[in-house]
Amino acid sequence: MNIRIKSQWFRNGASKTPEQIASAMAFISWRIAQNMLKRMRLAGFDIDIGPQYFAFTREVLVFLAQVLDRMAYARMPEADRLLFVQALVRRTAEVLQENEDGYLGEPAPGQPTHFDSFVELFNELADHYAEFGFSAEGPDFGFVRYLGHRIEAHMPQKDQRWVIEQVMASEVPDAVQWLDRAMADVLSKEPRPARRARSVASGD
Repeated sequence: MNIRIKSQWFRNGASKTPEQIASAMAFISWRIAQNMLKRMRLAGFDIDIGPQYFAFTREVLVFLAQVLDRMAYARMPEADRLLFVQALVRRTAEVLQENEDGYLGEPAPGQPTHFDSFVELFNELADHYAEFGFSAEGPDFGFVRYLGHRIEAHMPQKDQRWVIEQVMASEVPDAVQWLDRAMADVLSKEPRPARRARSVASGD
C-alpha cells in the first residue's frame, strides 16, 4: 500500500525553525502510524477501534519520534535538535489527543489527559530506546524488536505469535524509509521545481 505524504510546505528560500520542522514531521508521523495500522489490519491482525487502536498508535508514534531524534542528531546543531524534539513530542501529543478525545472522550476528572499520557510514555521509553543503535541504514535489530515487543503486549493472543515478525520485516522498514525521505524533504534548502501550468478546459 502506498502512502502519499506532503513534506514540502515551505516557501522557497524561507528559513525553517526547529519548531516548524517538528510540526511538519509530527503530522507526517501521524500519517505513517495510521498507514501502519491499516496495513496491519489488512494483514489480518485484529486492532479494534477503541483503546487498543490508540495503544498501538501511541507505541508507533513514540518509536517514530525516537527515530526522528536520531535523524535530527545527524542533521541538526545540538541546540536545534533539542528544540526540534521538544516541539515534536508536544505537537504529536496534541494530534493524538485531538483524535483520542474525539473517539474515546476526555479522561475522567483527575485522570491524566491523553496529551500527558503520551508525553509520559515518551519519557518512560526514551531511556529504553537510548540503549539501541542507529546508523545510516536506520534503527538496529534491537531498536526495532523492542517496538515489536511493545506492540505484542497490546495484541490478542492469536496475533502475538506473528506480530513481531510483521513489525520487523514489513512495517518498520517502510515506515523508516518514508520518515527519512520526508525529513530530507523538510530540511532541504533546494528550490522546488516550478509547478507546471495546468490547462483549463472551458465548458458550455
